[in-house]
Amino acid sequence: MSVNPEKNQSDFIQFALEAKVLSFGEFKTKAGRLSPYFFNAGLFNNGAQLGKLGEFYAHALLGSNIDFDMLFGPAYKGITLAASTAIALARSGRNTPFAYNRKEAKDHGEGGTLIGAPVKGRVVIIDDVISAGTSVRESVDLIVRAGAKPCAVLIALDRMEKSGDALKVGQYSAVQSVGQEFGLPVIAIANLEGLMHYLQQSHDQQLQTFLPAVQDYRNRYGI
Repeated sequence: MSVNPEKNQSDFIQFALEAKVLSFGEFKTKAGRLSPYFFNAGLFNNGAQLGKLGEFYAHALLGSNIDFDMLFGPAYKGITLAASTAIALARSGRNTPFAYNRKEAKDHGEGGTLIGAPVKGRVVIIDDVISAGTSVRESVDLIVRAGAKPCAVLIALDRMEKSGDALKVGQYSAVQSVGQEFGLPVIAIANLEGLMHYLQQSHDQQLQTFLPAVQDYRNRYGI
């Protein structure tokens, strides 16, 4: 499963556009900023899309050359992401265990908050994006308490923008902050630079009309 990272990124952006997971317009972010684009991985919502999505995650992970033993998907979006990535890895000949957590501990049956394979060894945390980093922090805590070692974070899109809100802009992006806080590499299938390059190279004139707004947003909030 050897794929050029740039091609993987370009193909993923095309895939996200076709699935309407990536869209352009004017969207208010959690930080109160008006973003010219919006990415919602929750809209990958059928079997064919999840199967393809897992392949993109698997390509990015294997292309990073990170040594890992298992995958962890934080509730809730990370659960399907980790599962689809594990399936794609198995199809490539690398059968990889995965686990995930529930939001509240279960006091009957198997109990606890962790579900799936035993959490051990080098663990890759899989999510869609990193905004405030809360999901990663919770995942790191669960993995460490289980006696395992977080080794990387794998996400779909790095927005490459400074943390903070519309009025107060931080020095680092959420991705950079997570990397510095935990010493973990963050692998992204695609990022804002790749998105801008895709728009520049696109033969779709309508898509090209969104490039100036994305460039302005990058100039204002980009790292």
